[in-house]
Amino acid sequence: MGRTYFGTDGIRGTANRHPMTAEVAMKVGMAAGIAFQRGSYRHRVVIGKDTRRSGYMIENAMVAGFTAAGMDVFLLGPMPTPAVAMLTRSLRADIGVMISASHNPFEDNGIKLFGPDGYKLSDEIEARIEALIDEDLSARMQVGAGIGRAKRVDGDIYRYIEFAKRTLPRELSLEGFRVAIDCANGAAYKVAPEVLWELGAEVVKIGVEPDGVNINRNCGSTAPAALSAKVKEVRADIGIALDGDADRVVIVDEHGVIVDGDQLMAVIAESWAEDGRLAAGGIVATIMSNLGLERFLEARKLQLARTKVGDRYVVEHMREHGYNVGGEQSGHIVLSDFGTTGDGLISALQILAVVRRKSGTVSEVCKRFDPVPQVLKNVRFSGGEPLERDRVQGAIAAGRDRLGNSGRLVIRPSGTEPLIRVMAEGDDAGLVNAVVDDIVGALREAAA
Repeated sequence: MGRTYFGTDGIRGTANRHPMTAEVAMKVGMAAGIAFQRGSYRHRVVIGKDTRRSGYMIENAMVAGFTAAGMDVFLLGPMPTPAVAMLTRSLRADIGVMISASHNPFEDNGIKLFGPDGYKLSDEIEARIEALIDEDLSARMQVGAGIGRAKRVDGDIYRYIEFAKRTLPRELSLEGFRVAIDCANGAAYKVAPEVLWELGAEVVKIGVEPDGVNINRNCGSTAPAALSAKVKEVRADIGIALDGDADRVVIVDEHGVIVDGDQLMAVIAESWAEDGRLAAGGIVATIMSNLGLERFLEARKLQLARTKVGDRYVVEHMREHGYNVGGEQSGHIVLSDFGTTGDGLISALQILAVVRRKSGTVSEVCKRFDPVPQVLKNVRFSGGEPLERDRVQGAIAAGRDRLGNSGRLVIRPSGTEPLIRVMAEGDDAGLVNAVVDDIVGALREAAA
């Protein structure tokens, strides 16, 4: 059965439009507050957010919901998503909340929920919360001394700073590194530059002046051109671009060339395998990761397990099968030795550690394989099921036949927008483009 509120990564949408309204946010607080009460003690929730203007509206509405349900609320202020997950565990909270639409434009916002273990909620728990949202919960709200309290705990940013620094060996210093960092005018605009500076780096900052509406605007991991220019301008050794909630990262080498998540996973996997730290003999990635990554790992007798798109599916597979490295091509990398969700800053620190250990440049260390030609195009549709049309199915079948064993074809609906994504890759760039164009043409005709 389809879900009304939760998508592939919590609840997300245009702020002040259903379902991302203050009313729904308050009901989510009430419902989640009831769902996570597990005894007679004072229950607590931690709430972080990014820098969107609408965060104030959603935050206050959720505080009303949680306190009405009898939960004490700790307000963290602007804080990366992985920091909220970590602090949920550290503060022994019953639930964690991140108010963010990640890499989306500022007009959007979202609500991500974490359980007491710091992991995103399962489909079953989300379904339970959805059912409660649509119930009349007035009889289950607290009165008198049972109503929760709320307070700001801005100092807890330093817990995450120390946590991030401890993910590196004690003797490792970033002295002598000039690091350019783009925080996307988002949640990590305070914490990420501070971590790098305390580790000894010379830090050049951009994307650290949020005004409520400039998050992800021509900056951050989804628009790294500004960082590439800054790296070349100041002759930085490395550039680090985070997204709005800092759970993603892309790296820029000393020449201003962008390094994506597939290359970063290859760097970490190879290094950890050499150190005997890589668990389960490989890594987990999604169906969108480049075939070149798979071939790189195979050459080192490491495996690549693929999942559906979405970090939650990567994490689920990692937990079920014992992997400690996983992620997405977009730079959403999960290192379960350190955290429960993607962490752009921690991933960047691990790359810096490899660069320091190998005494090479970022371009030398981070170019681990030649990606095979890959083409991704999106087709927008307004209704119906264009994928079910006979002509579309015929174009897909013909494309698979033409690629054969030398490539891959992935067709999938977006989990957050009315789009169908068409991706093909293979050794023959011309063939890959032709296959994608044929399928996109059939889809556009079906969606017209």
